[in-house]
Amino acid sequence: MEAIYQFVKIDKDENLQDFAQKKLDKLETKYDWIVKAQVYFKKEEAQDPKGYICNIKLSAPGPQIFAESNENSFEAAASETVRDLERQLSKRKGQMKTHSN
Repeated sequence: MEAIYQFVKIDKDENLQDFAQKKLDKLETKYDWIVKAQVYFKKEEAQDPKGYICNIKLSAPGPQIFAESNENSFEAAASETVRDLERQLSKRKGQMKTHSN
């Protein structure tokens, strides 16, 4: 899966990108039909104490899958966003099985 990272109003962070990539790799292992991921990290100062936002759009068969989290750190936001995507992908996989029978 191709992954595109964008850092909005913050400096690019290789460690954060690697952290998110590991999470996405686990998703791709389970759901090999994911084509592309667009990952956005942004900081919203007005939303203290949280304000660390991660949103991810996945391109896969059917409608685009999207999730966003606002947490106390980018790592927590990435983890929560991937958990949300996992729920949506599991549901989509169930729907795909239903259609292919």
